Amino acid sequence: MKTTATITAVAGYVPDYILSNSELEKLVPTTSEWIETRTGIKERRILKGKGLGTSDMCVEAINLLLKKRGIAATEIDMIIVATVTPDFVFPATSNVVCDKVGATNAWGYDLSAACSGFVFGLVTGAQFIETGKYKKVIVVGADKMSAILDYTDRSTCIIFGDGAGAVLLEPNTEGYGVIDSILGVDGSGRKYLHQKAGGSVKPPSHETVDAKEHFVFQDGQPVFKRAVVGMADVSAEIMKNNNLKSEDINWLVPHQANKRIIDVTAERMGLPSEKVMLNIQRYGNTTAGTIPLCLWDYENQLKKGDNVIISTFGAGFTWGAVYVKWGYDSK
Repeated sequence: MKTTATITAVAGYVPDYILSNSELEKLVPTTSEWIETRTGIKERRILKGKGLGTSDMCVEAINLLLKKRGIAATEIDMIIVATVTPDFVFPATSNVVCDKVGATNAWGYDLSAACSGFVFGLVTGAQFIETGKYKKVIVVGADKMSAILDYTDRSTCIIFGDGAGAVLLEPNTEGYGVIDSILGVDGSGRKYLHQKAGGSVKPPSHETVDAKEHFVFQDGQPVFKRAVVGMADVSAEIMKNNNLKSEDINWLVPHQANKRIIDVTAERMGLPSEKVMLNIQRYGNTTAGTIPLCLWDYENQLKKGDNVIISTFGAGFTWGAVYVKWGYDSK
């Protein structure tokens, strides 16, 4: 049997501070009912505290992961951090995380694919396990979206929250783990969802700061339309490629961007709501953090051998689906 990369532990971290819909009513012209009806979000978590960044949430998730698995940080070979809110432009947040958790034998890098970051990272990390060169690879999806949000912009500040989730990948020869994946990008979609300034095309300046160009910009309708089609299509495609019928699927783990998008994806796959992981109501859209946070929240319900479809769509545009055969029963 060939070597596959299986998830052997899951952990997550969300900050203590809860930003509720009712609190947002005081910041922008909206209502709690309007937000919940259109997005499914009731509250989101915000990382407060001077000098705290994405790496700090990664560290919390990884330390819990190591404790659950009963291993030391020095046993980790590699850490991939999927994020669009790195601590610094450079060095990579992965470098910072390796240092903070004491993973002195590990190397790694950051991966930027917006909301699809964790899925891209999961597939990438799996390749390193499959080569046989590495035995323990951690993939983290984490974003401090509050750092790049304009809390006077109703179209974006109601959607996003902060959080981190991590999985440990290890070799398996029994047919469990990452079985198949489909990934895609369409760079022409960048105009609908991006951060206008801060990169090499438009470096930071007084003008860019005054124009609020370091915050998330989103043209909601085109993004929504593409996301609905993109997530549903790629999920149906991976089922077809692996001869999976609706009744064969135990869980859909969708990116938590909008409940309406999730509902359409599940409907296209022929799945009832009880087979769909959902926590958007509590955390909002944590970008690269949503999928591992779902796995963390639902870990106790996952059983060895479960057929799991992970599906995502993100800015750029980016999208993907992964077929995972779950590798362990939760204790």
